[in-house]
Amino acid sequence: MKILNPATGEVVTEVEPTSLPDTDAAIDRAARAFESWRAVSPGDRARLLRRFAVVVDEHREELARLEVTNSGHTIGNARWEAGNVRDVLDYYAGAPERLTGRQIPVPGGVDLTFHEPLGVVGVIVPWNFPMPIAGWGFAPALAAGNTVVLKPAELTPLTALRLGELARAAGIPEGVFTVIPGKGSVVGQRFVTHPAVRKLCFTGSTEVGKQIMAGCARQVKRLTLELGGKSANIVFADADLAAAAASAPAAVFDNAGQDCCARSRILVQSSGYDRFLELLEPAVKQFRVQDPALDTAQMGPLISAGQRETVLSYVDGAELAFRGSCPEGAGFWYPPTVLLAHDGRERHWREEIFGPVVSVLPFETEAEAIRIANDTPYGLSGSIWTRDLGRGLRVARGVESGTLSVNSHSSVRYWTPFGGMKQSGLGRELGPDALAAFTDVKNVFLSTEA
Repeated sequence: MKILNPATGEVVTEVEPTSLPDTDAAIDRAARAFESWRAVSPGDRARLLRRFAVVVDEHREELARLEVTNSGHTIGNARWEAGNVRDVLDYYAGAPERLTGRQIPVPGGVDLTFHEPLGVVGVIVPWNFPMPIAGWGFAPALAAGNTVVLKPAELTPLTALRLGELARAAGIPEGVFTVIPGKGSVVGQRFVTHPAVRKLCFTGSTEVGKQIMAGCARQVKRLTLELGGKSANIVFADADLAAAAASAPAAVFDNAGQDCCARSRILVQSSGYDRFLELLEPAVKQFRVQDPALDTAQMGPLISAGQRETVLSYVDGAELAFRGSCPEGAGFWYPPTVLLAHDGRERHWREEIFGPVVSVLPFETEAEAIRIANDTPYGLSGSIWTRDLGRGLRVARGVESGTLSVNSHSSVRYWTPFGGMKQSGLGRELGPDALAAFTDVKNVFLSTEA
């Protein structure tokens, strides 16, 4: 597989894709390693995960630079992403010693519950956030006593491969955490069909997620899905319009809009609509699309030429409000773009574009805003801007989305749950409850009667 630098279009390196027999061999090694890994004492497992976090931190700049080259992420974002892997490992390093069961009062004896690890966990990672999403899967899985086989995206395998090397350097035993690059139709599909893989974590498109879910059903295989989004940014007229407009570009153009949480639909109350657009235009035009290796860059290129063509197909023929600028020449560049919607039936309003394009639509009432926001098969993230705290809470409860922010665009913190409603996903990642998704609860009754 040829790995390209999205900023230049040049080949960085080539990675040999994993064959089906090699995939089976990696899964078999993970299955054998599971018996010894689950037997590692909670304190020792915690120490190994903390050591893994330290090693990641020691290589944070290296990982960040590698992500800039491989994925086109800005260096600022890439440093945060490598740091997030460290932080998630640190957070779940505290989990093995706290994975407690319960003692439930029953007559005639004692009833206990245990959280048993599942076995081999397959993690399939997308190309838009290769490092963080990998960590969200493998860190809690390892903490719970499972072994992990991870498949990075075909376009962006380099940081995952390096994380696999760093895990071994940190003392994670062989077979406990394995990274195997390759095609989804080979490696990913084998995760679905191999009986030793007891759980699968997939982040990607809703279409592929449905196929994986159907395949996992044949073995009643545990599954966590984080899928597409078309998140709403709802701006009421009583909001701080200047703050809402200033923050809106980063909420959708970060990572060139290649983010399932991107607030790609902006709903603006009609009495504040014109003023909001006046404030939004300079914020968009000042958004810095630059060489992602520069510290000043706010946005880099799209991941591929194909993705750029997809984005362009949504903009052609649509009503353009204004757009920013981007470098010309080599690389997969596209400017931040604002489109106008009028009735909510526009293709760019309804479909996930996965690029630096945002659609703006006016609304009249609170009830209408909730109705429009919910008029989508997705429900991943979203934002609400208002000075009325009661309204903020009412709308947050009314919008069908897994993660919402009021007067901000915060979506993901590693210590709070993250996941979607409707066709945006199944299950929750991160936070204190994610660990349970990598275990089965076992109930044991001990009779005290002679």
